[in-house]
Amino acid sequence: MTTEAAVERLNAILAHAWMVRTFLKHAEEIQGSADMLDVPRTLFDAIRAAEPARERGDIPEFLRRIKGKVGKIRRAANYFRDHFREYSPHTNFEMACASLLGVVRELDEVFANVTIPPPPKPVADPIEELEIPDV
Repeated sequence: MTTEAAVERLNAILAHAWMVRTFLKHAEEIQGSADMLDVPRTLFDAIRAAEPARERGDIPEFLRRIKGKVGKIRRAANYFRDHFREYSPHTNFEMACASLLGVVRELDEVFANVTIPPPPKPVADPIEELEIPDV
């Protein structure tokens, strides 16, 4: 998969995650639980962390940032899967769970099939190269 194709796919996956986040953020059933509210916060933080790189078209940085957030998204999804029935057995929560677990599977698939270019080497500071005589 090309990096451009990965970005396109990730944008759709993250949009899906954003909709789950929005549903959970406004779900009255979980408002009293700090642990459950960590799920939409985690999704928000993960998506927003990569947004500046995406907006400036820095594909390698965007990919690195999202890849670095997959573990947190996975933990949030697993926590939600294990606990949502304590708050509501409603179909909306079932579907949010299935959706969030699908997000994690899709993220794993993208990162299994794309090679992220290494970050650019820092440009040497020309001042560092100057030899300054002792006075």
